[in-house]
Amino acid sequence: MFARRILLFCFLLVGLALNKPAAAQTRQVPLVKLAHLQKYLNSTSDTTYVINFWATWCKPCIEELPNFEAVQKQYAGQPVHVVLVSMDFAKDLEKKVIPFVTRRQLKSTAFLLDEPDQNAWIDTVDPSWSGAIPATLLVNNRRKQRIFLEKPLTLAQLQEHLTTKFSHNP
Repeated sequence: MFARRILLFCFLLVGLALNKPAAAQTRQVPLVKLAHLQKYLNSTSDTTYVINFWATWCKPCIEELPNFEAVQKQYAGQPVHVVLVSMDFAKDLEKKVIPFVTRRQLKSTAFLLDEPDQNAWIDTVDPSWSGAIPATLLVNNRRKQRIFLEKPLTLAQLQEHLTTKFSHNP
């Protein structure tokens, strides 16, 4: 009788262990050079790219990230693509950026730009950019449309730009 109880108890423990929820899957965030970003900046497809420059240490950046995720979801199936470009240090990829992106369950394309000398490349994004973040570039090269905004954006502001300037409706 005692052996049956122990056996039953073991089965219960195994059953409980098998039923625990799975941990969030770790999200991959590649470390890239400027050439990777330029694929989006110079694309000739009829896709509007919403490219947001952010960092894990930037409070306004973190506050606006859900707006970009909402845009990606709202415009699914349309030629609108959100790209999140982390400006964190490359050494922080594994300990800060990947856990941050995984914990927040960000679905948009995300990568960390490994170009430490910002002065060498920020004009490539936009000549008016001081280098401050958050910053967002909306670009559709086929339509010759480009808007650069060096400030935090609300969901309404993003939608307005996509609707009025780029003719995309959610």
